[in-house]
Amino acid sequence: MEKSKIKAVIEAVLFAMGDSVELSKLVHVLELSEEEICGCIAEMNEAYNESDRGICIVELESAFQLCTKPELYEYLIKVAKAPRKYVMSDTLLETLSIIAYKQPVTRLEVEKIRGVSCDHAVNRLLEFNLIQELGRLDAPGRPLLFGTTEEFLRTFGVKSLGDLPTLAPEQLEDFKKQAEEEAELKVEI
Repeated sequence: MEKSKIKAVIEAVLFAMGDSVELSKLVHVLELSEEEICGCIAEMNEAYNESDRGICIVELESAFQLCTKPELYEYLIKVAKAPRKYVMSDTLLETLSIIAYKQPVTRLEVEKIRGVSCDHAVNRLLEFNLIQELGRLDAPGRPLLFGTTEEFLRTFGVKSLGDLPTLAPEQLEDFKKQAEEEAELKVEI
């Protein structure tokens, strides 16, 4: 199959699906290697940039999605209804970050880390489609396990969970000292 035909198939599949398409599915459909498909996608993105097109292909974990370039958002909202804006309070961000870094994690584990109930925060994050239920823990009561979604990756502009920022060791020590001081204050009260 000619390269132009391969690129056309990739573009058509990504456009028609709307959501992300796993690389393994593209490999199956095109009967090519992952490297060949990734190379074509890289060339397609380069061509989209060179010809000043309004679209790009983003990578999310081991999947790809055809998207509008972020810098064109202001024009889109004039035509389409503005998407719902999330109100991300500190509580929601804190809960989301715990889930992102600790996943799969139960609600009880999140509450243990935060020190307070997180029912409302987890429900809001589910409503915003930033987290999802991943199954149940094989333990008494079979609690739900939570993890992040592709929408989380899109919203925060990361390709994979491995791209999330990591704490420097000195920051980790500072946080540990603060937590120990807070624990001592609670004991005194």
